[in-house]
Amino acid sequence: MQPTPDFAPQTLAKSLLRRSRQGALATLMPGSGDPYCSLVNLASHPDGSPILLISRLAVHTRNILADNRVSLMLDERVAGDPLEGARIMLSGRAEQAEDERDLLQRRYLNAHPTAEAFVSFRDFSFFRIRPTGTHLVAGFGRIVDLKPEQFLTDLVGAEGLLAAEEGAVEHMNADHRDAMGLYATRLLGAAAGDWRCTGCDPEGLDMQDGQTALRLDFPERATDGAALRKMLVRLAGEARAKAG
Repeated sequence: MQPTPDFAPQTLAKSLLRRSRQGALATLMPGSGDPYCSLVNLASHPDGSPILLISRLAVHTRNILADNRVSLMLDERVAGDPLEGARIMLSGRAEQAEDERDLLQRRYLNAHPTAEAFVSFRDFSFFRIRPTGTHLVAGFGRIVDLKPEQFLTDLVGAEGLLAAEEGAVEHMNADHRDAMGLYATRLLGAAAGDWRCTGCDPEGLDMQDGQTALRLDFPERATDGAALRKMLVRLAGEARAKAG
């Protein structure tokens, strides 16, 4: 089934990856190969791939260590019939990522601050799901398969922005919460709340109030700290103009 003309599947898939904080993780039981499904919390890597913090005592982690093929269901919760909301089934391989631990820990704890106590537990580790594809369902006529390059963010050439991200997030949350509120309410149509920045990448800014997450897409890529600063000032100006 082909998407309708007004449907932007890549944009929707990217948004769901960035905004999802929980998902249904399917793994394979050793020996039998039977599917096993569990609920997990997640965050996103700068390229959009999911980050998990899971314990080796959990069945799903033992399954991954035996066979790291997984699928992850993410859905957009809506009032009424849940099947009317968009959802994706992402397939891939879950890999323990010690070489990126600092990055994964920072982004995961930005999304789930209460998980900080688990980070020091010896049985907990960070895993990153390397996607091989995704199946997006967003209603009648809106069903499409996407390749990783269609829904992940290209980080090539954005090393400067990635280096500046941690400081930018801290600065926005310490000094510019008013701008975060304007982004949420005036540019994204969300309710007023205690909005804070949880991450940024070349294509946009992630923000959160409690467990409600939003994605603010940039009109064009920002690949270093200076470009990011200009973009955030520009968007703040647009938001203030809309505020009247």
